[in-house]
Amino acid sequence: MTTTTARADARQLLNKVPEVTVWFWVIKILCTTVGESFADYINETLGFGLTNTSLLFTAVLVAVLGAQLRLRRYVPGVYWLTVVVVSVAGTLYTDILTDRIGVPLWISSTVFSVVLAVVFGVWFARERTLSIHSIVTFPREAFYWLAVLVTFALGTATGDWTLTLTGWGPGTSVLLPLTLIAIVAGLWRYGANPVLAFWVAYILTRPLGANIGDFLASPRDQHGLGLGTLGTSVVFLTAILLTVIYLSVSRVDVIDGDAPAAVSTDGDPRRERTALRVLVAVAVATAALLTWTDSRPHANALAAEEGAAPSCSSGSAPADDAAAHQLVVSAFPAADVSRFADLTAAIGKAVDSGDTAAAGTAATALETAWDDRQDALLAADCQAWTYVDQEIDPVLSSVRAGTPDRATEDAALAHLAATLG
Repeated sequence: MTTTTARADARQLLNKVPEVTVWFWVIKILCTTVGESFADYINETLGFGLTNTSLLFTAVLVAVLGAQLRLRRYVPGVYWLTVVVVSVAGTLYTDILTDRIGVPLWISSTVFSVVLAVVFGVWFARERTLSIHSIVTFPREAFYWLAVLVTFALGTATGDWTLTLTGWGPGTSVLLPLTLIAIVAGLWRYGANPVLAFWVAYILTRPLGANIGDFLASPRDQHGLGLGTLGTSVVFLTAILLTVIYLSVSRVDVIDGDAPAAVSTDGDPRRERTALRVLVAVAVATAALLTWTDSRPHANALAAEEGAAPSCSSGSAPADDAAAHQLVVSAFPAADVSRFADLTAAIGKAVDSGDTAAAGTAATALETAWDDRQDALLAADCQAWTYVDQEIDPVLSSVRAGTPDRATEDAALAHLAATLG
């Protein structure tokens, strides 16, 4: 393979033409944003389910990536479609770990960081370079796309973990990755290692795009713009389509000829070392900021994104926990009620022992079990489902709080336990 899309990307990033550099990063952020909103629309709004959505996009990823790898020249439509699908798939894989398996976000972030380091290590050991200028063979392009997939999964995990640590709303959460990308861009212009700068910025575009998507899609009462996942998806898919059409017609992102673009790898070692020190200092400062915000009282921003429960058109809401218990045991299957009660007891046991990690894992298990049975239980009795759902939310929020309050946890767990029996 003599010419690949990844090599064209390198020209976009490292060429001294500002227009080309801007176009690459603009469309990259557009792709990451639509990946977040479109996955949420299919999974939640259409009710396709997280597992089914993941299987669907895995199949689409295999087909699209196969088509991309067979190409011997840069085709903007195929390349950017692949980026969009990889973005959606990477997001879904992280969501599967978090929402279905119950893996804590800090573990997901650590695992994906290690996996990315392994991918880069094997890539470098085999090819002796990680520069995207050098991607002119099939193995190098395969390594490139594998690294991209892992960066999307890593970016999703670290982005969501940041929200749980800070409690920031959709708008505020945009500022951190945006600031970090601006710092990386400034260090690149100063003389930082271009390969390092590229991959750091590439990872950071994932949480930035996701946060922008959340800001646009979230209701106004949650400090968003209220476009919804469908509206956000349509806006960004349209923007991507128009951008790809422009790139296809103008060819501003195409390297003419079959030979790789001549790119100097000779930088100023002193500037590279200085930039690396600054980058490390920024990483330490970011970790300190997140640690400080985690120590401050705050709500779980991810829990707030779930929105309001469905409204019931008939029946009256139970007056108290005792009435709700009678309604629950008469309307819901006994196996479901017993399972929810056992999971609630597991959360309480972890809280009593002071095991925050175990409490969080049990809370995720309860949330997953409850969500999996939502359609069936809603159909059985909407009022009973709504009452229990409104009692589960405070349990999840109190357990996942940055600084859990024991009294708040105990009160929420007591109400839910009384309702379930």
